[in-house]
Amino acid sequence: MHRLSGSTTLAAAVALCMTVSVPSSVSARDDGRYANEPLKPWFDRLASGKGLCCSFADGYKIEDVDWDTQNGRYRVRINGKWILVPNAAVVTEPNRFGPAVVWPYKDAEGHTQIRCFLPGAGA
Repeated sequence: MHRLSGSTTLAAAVALCMTVSVPSSVSARDDGRYANEPLKPWFDRLASGKGLCCSFADGYKIEDVDWDTQNGRYRVRINGKWILVPNAAVVTEPNRFGPAVVWPYKDAEGHTQIRCFLPGAGA
């Protein structure tokens, strides 16, 4: 990935601990390329009731069609499957990035769990 500027700077900031989609086996970690991006300190501090988001799992921007609410709870679609977001995983501070973001991980049994979920800024 090359250095980004202008309106894509926000997208580059997300790459600190994220990738742009939800591939089944690819993950990304901060390799220092985005150290001077304006949202880096904010992403580094983002946390849910489960702890810091970027410290444990990679986050992914998700499209509006891949998250919603059902019976008063958030849910996200990852690899074609809807997963309820635990209340403790919801990031409650305002979304400065814009699009919704989810930090999924696989537990010891191979089930997808949600570390953090940041609703889209329009939510």
